[in-house]
Amino acid sequence: MNINKNKKWLALPVAALLVAILALTGCPSDDNNNDADGDGTQTVEQAKNLDGAGATFPQPLYTKWFDEYYKVTGVQVSYNGIGSGGGIKAITDGTVDFGASDGIMTDAQIAAAEAAGGAILHIPMTSGAVAVIYNLPGIASGQLELTGEVLANIYLKKITRWNDPAITALNPGLNLPGTDIAVVHRSDGSGTTFIFTNYLSKVSDEWKTTVGNATSVNWPGDIGGEKNAGVAGQVKQIPGAIGYVELAYAVQNQISWAALKNAAGNYIEPSLEATTKAAEGVTLPDDMKIMITNSTNPDAYPIAGFTWILVFVNQTDQATGLAIVNMLWWAIHDGQQYTTALDYAPLSSTAVAKAEAEIKSIKYQGQPLLQQ
Repeated sequence: MNINKNKKWLALPVAALLVAILALTGCPSDDNNNDADGDGTQTVEQAKNLDGAGATFPQPLYTKWFDEYYKVTGVQVSYNGIGSGGGIKAITDGTVDFGASDGIMTDAQIAAAEAAGGAILHIPMTSGAVAVIYNLPGIASGQLELTGEVLANIYLKKITRWNDPAITALNPGLNLPGTDIAVVHRSDGSGTTFIFTNYLSKVSDEWKTTVGNATSVNWPGDIGGEKNAGVAGQVKQIPGAIGYVELAYAVQNQISWAALKNAAGNYIEPSLEATTKAAEGVTLPDDMKIMITNSTNPDAYPIAGFTWILVFVNQTDQATGLAIVNMLWWAIHDGQQYTTALDYAPLSSTAVAKAEAEIKSIKYQGQPLLQQ
C-alpha cells in the first residue's frame, strides 16, 4: 500500500472528498434533475427555448407576447409566421414545439397529427377581425358598405367593376370609379383564409358549393399574396384592389376597410368591440373548436374568429413540455393585457376556463405537466 498517497486523500477537506467520491462512483449531478426540496424526489427545470410556427393572423400579438415573456422568465420563444397551413404541417412533422392556426384542423389533418404524436389540442389565445380592405382614393375607412353576398360575388368574379349596380346600390353617396376590381387573396395555406371563406360559405350558397371553406381553396382568379403582410402590400400598391387581412395589418399599413352588413342587418366596421361582440352569447365547446363568423349579435362584426395554439397532449420531452404549459398559462392570463392595444380581443372568462382545462390536460408519461 502507498502510505503517502493515502495521506493525501485524508488531507482533503470533507467537501472536496465528497466531490471526488461522486466523480469516482459516477453519480449524476445534472442541474435539470435535482432534489431541490430534499425529499428524495427529482425535479426538472423547464427548457429555456421554444420553437413555434404558423398563423400570421396573431403574429403582431405573439411578437409582443414572446418579447414580454422573455423579460419575465428568460425563456426564448421563437415564432415563425408561415401561415396556418404551415403551422399545422410543422407540428404534425414534429419540427416545432407548437403550431398556430386560425383555422380548425380538418379530420384528415387531425388523423395525420394523431398518427405522428397522438391527440392534439386547439388552445384559444385571442380573437380578431378579418378586415376587408380596399384601395380607392378618396374613400375612407367605413365609407364603403358591402353585404356578404356582394363580397362573395366580387371574389367569385361575378362583379368585376367598382361601379357595378350591385355596389352602387349599397353606396348611393359614393363616387365609385368604373375601374376593374383587382381581387387579392392569400397564396399560402392560411387561417385568415379559413375565417374569410367560412363567412362567405355562410352568406353565399354558390360560394359554399363551388369554392368552399378551407385554409387553401381554388380561387376563381386574380392576385395572390403571401401571408397577411403580402395581401396588405398588394392592396396598398394596386389601385382598385380589394383584399382581406387581420385588422392589425390594416391599421399598421393605414389601409381603408369596408363596413359589412351583419346578420342583424347592421353595417359594422372591424373593431375590438365588434370582435368581442361576435363571441358573446356563443356556447363554447370544451375543445374550443368553434367558428364565430356571421354572429347574430346586432353589434358584431361578421368576419371574426379565434386563433389557436396547437400542441400535443402527450409531450415526449419533460423540460420542453414544462416550458410549453408555463408559456400557455401566462398567455391566457398575464398575456391578455397586451391584446387590446394591438386590436385583438381578450379571451372571455369562459374561454379562459376552457383553455385552462386544456392546458391542465397536457402530460408527460401520463402525469400532468402544469404545476398550479
